[in-house]
Amino acid sequence: MIKKAVLASLLSAIGLTGAATAAELNIYSARHYQTDEQLYGNFTKQTGIKINRIEAKEDELLERVRTEGANSPADIFITVDASRLAKADELGIFQPVKSATLEARIPAHLRADNWFSYSTRARIIVFNPEMVKAEQVQTYEQLAEPALKGQVCTRSGSHPYNLSLGAAMIKHNGAEATEKWASGIVANFARAPKGGDTDQIRAVAAGECGVAIANSYYFARLMNSNKPEDQAVIAKVKAVWPNQATWGTHINVSGAGMLKHAPNKEAAVKFLEYLASDEAQTYFANGNNEWPAVPGVKVDNAALNKLGEFKADTLPIGELAATVAEAQRIYDRAGYR
Repeated sequence: MIKKAVLASLLSAIGLTGAATAAELNIYSARHYQTDEQLYGNFTKQTGIKINRIEAKEDELLERVRTEGANSPADIFITVDASRLAKADELGIFQPVKSATLEARIPAHLRADNWFSYSTRARIIVFNPEMVKAEQVQTYEQLAEPALKGQVCTRSGSHPYNLSLGAAMIKHNGAEATEKWASGIVANFARAPKGGDTDQIRAVAAGECGVAIANSYYFARLMNSNKPEDQAVIAKVKAVWPNQATWGTHINVSGAGMLKHAPNKEAAVKFLEYLASDEAQTYFANGNNEWPAVPGVKVDNAALNKLGEFKADTLPIGELAATVAEAQRIYDRAGYR
């Protein structure tokens, strides 16, 4: 009979033992920020778990997960925007994660049954004070008023950021009011929707339009930039936290969930819990100008601190998915493309 020690030595020699295999975690990420490299690196330093990451567009990654099926090596799916996370959940690719840590740290309105938010960004209004008055742009609803005809710039209405805003407005104001609003936005366009959120901010500074909608982290990125041209843009515009007297400023998220066929479940849960740690939450704020999802985490970011506190919409983020498709139909009828 071969002794256990001898058998283990033989298995090790021919590579059939798992004893020397380092723990791994396979991540499919549609979140494309170079600053996240440190986030992943810190997790590996703390846990010894090696991260293998594939980055691509969301649709490509979702199709890959579906094609791989039960043989998928992916443990975690990460993306931005609640509607995208909800879409992934509807495809049945996630599995529930039971974690007292996550339930305690992530507020209930920032998590769904099968995924968790880890950072937030606000959909702010940016305006040129030489072209419009501050009191004209204190709410999303005001952007559709005739007084702003020829003044509004946005990116495409079919972009998830704008669809999520539309979905939230349906929840708060109803479909009929939201369709009237969308038609008013289209009537007030300074030009056809194009570009990203940073392009909208630059257009406002250049006087191409008087007001625009943009995600807060794009604005904060310009504020923190050392480039003279970026500082020149910020000097010409102002930011507004919309709807402070009503339902609050619409927020969106970055989030993640564990995949249905995750081969490394223990490592996956550790990673999801790590993203909710003070260290990781602070990194979201400092690395990409986003707010932590975990309350009470101190933010050391000059731009975010200068922007100050605001009343955020507390609509459960998972509920946005229920009206995203309706928002798209409303936008289509209004010609908001």
